[in-house]
Amino acid sequence: MYAKNRQRGFTLIELLVVLAIIALLLTLAVPRYFQTIDASKETILISNLQATRDAIDKFYGDTGKYPDTLADLVNKKYLRSLPMDPITQSTATWILIAPDDQEKGNVYNIKSGAPGQTHLGQSFSSL
Repeated sequence: MYAKNRQRGFTLIELLVVLAIIALLLTLAVPRYFQTIDASKETILISNLQATRDAIDKFYGDTGKYPDTLADLVNKKYLRSLPMDPITQSTATWILIAPDDQEKGNVYNIKSGAPGQTHLGQSFSSL
């Protein structure tokens, strides 16, 4: 009679075993998740650098000089907006490299101002 009135449910041991399994799975999945996020930021950085460098080259091809600022590329419709550095989450951390001839403008190349290295060991400023 007593067994029929007993409520059904999980014991504390069963709950602890389930929580231990979930914790084990999370220790395997979370590091890979963060590696994937970092790799995607690196890919976006490379893409933004390539697009901006291409816009600089087109600007030079059309005008015969390099832009004075990155805003010139936006103002003249070579870019829709200033690209964001996904590592620093800012549009103001770009390192602008001037051409050898200062009369041809101020922005010959662009590099990331982010500290640190990629997952391959390159510094972000060398991309």
